[in-house]
Amino acid sequence: MASLSVELVGKRWALPLTVLVGLSSLLTPVVLAEPLQGSLAQAEAMPGASDAMLQDDAYILGSGDGLSLKFLAVSDLSGSIDILNDGTASLPLLGSVRLSGLTLSQATLWLESLYRNQLQRPDLQLSVVRPRPLRVAVIGEVELPGLYTLTNSEGSLTQASVSISGLPTLVDAIQKAGGITSMANLRRVVVQRRLPGADSRFKRARVDLLALVRDGDQLQNPLLFDGDTIKLERVAQEDASNSAELAATTLAPKEITVNIIGEVKSPGRTQVPASTPLMQAIMVAGGVQTWRAKTSKLELVRLNRNGSVMRRTYPLDFNQGVSIAKNPPLVDGDTVIVNRSRYAISTDAIGAVSQPLSGLVNVLTLFRLLDSNNN
Repeated sequence: MASLSVELVGKRWALPLTVLVGLSSLLTPVVLAEPLQGSLAQAEAMPGASDAMLQDDAYILGSGDGLSLKFLAVSDLSGSIDILNDGTASLPLLGSVRLSGLTLSQATLWLESLYRNQLQRPDLQLSVVRPRPLRVAVIGEVELPGLYTLTNSEGSLTQASVSISGLPTLVDAIQKAGGITSMANLRRVVVQRRLPGADSRFKRARVDLLALVRDGDQLQNPLLFDGDTIKLERVAQEDASNSAELAATTLAPKEITVNIIGEVKSPGRTQVPASTPLMQAIMVAGGVQTWRAKTSKLELVRLNRNGSVMRRTYPLDFNQGVSIAKNPPLVDGDTVIVNRSRYAISTDAIGAVSQPLSGLVNVLTLFRLLDSNNN
């Protein structure tokens, strides 16, 4: 068999060419990281192309994984191994070997090459028996952006109100983060994923969740890997009809909390279904106070995530359909103010002036009655 002399860790070994070909695959993710990112950037222009690449990704070993090592010829060396926090695992005859960042096939070839100097038949099987929990970042237009740990059993915070079972997917992570906001662009959901190899190289792929919601395209709901970052971009302009449609999906939060104050029958913090229109929220608060509410000017105050405040006015019209211009869908934290009418302002002013006088009038009346009795 043809061989080639190579130097590894200061020692010169003669290795078969078949092993060298296998070892060269360990370097492939590092060498081809930039061209691979370029191909993904081109794939983003073609819907579905990048999604297939996400589905075809291989599991990357990392700290916390529990592995099973089985030698085909020497069963005494077989057993379970764990990858420690530094990315290494303690192996028989070898000691500490770094496995973090490799796929299973790459790690198998790497260990066989190392054991070839120790055993005549180094053939082995490596498998994951206890995968580590997935830690993913969900950012952008979700209700609760942040870092989340996903397991095979999760609770949903969205409309579905169901438990999540099985391997975590993109939708599971969005549901764990409280669901989407009304400004989420479901056509441009970006997933960033680490590539195999010692260096920290990443690829980005675009997923079209709208195709999943409307057409049931399961390719748009890829399985997640540890370290994935999910970013939901913001739409340029909010579409009320689209928000109402998405509010009925499992991607939207179950309820939002809004403040309805002023001249309504039940003012205060109120929980309503996600994307409830302004006029419907007024009805949930019991409707306006007759003659006291200024129905020509309802105020909507919204605190944006960038710290700015939006303040708009709308006329009261319960027959109005959902629209951004006349009956916008509400988001969590909105404040609706129903101002007083001129009649209410006038009567409140008269009441404030006459209330002390009424007491004085009653006192004078009492004195008169006492005087008349004395006489």
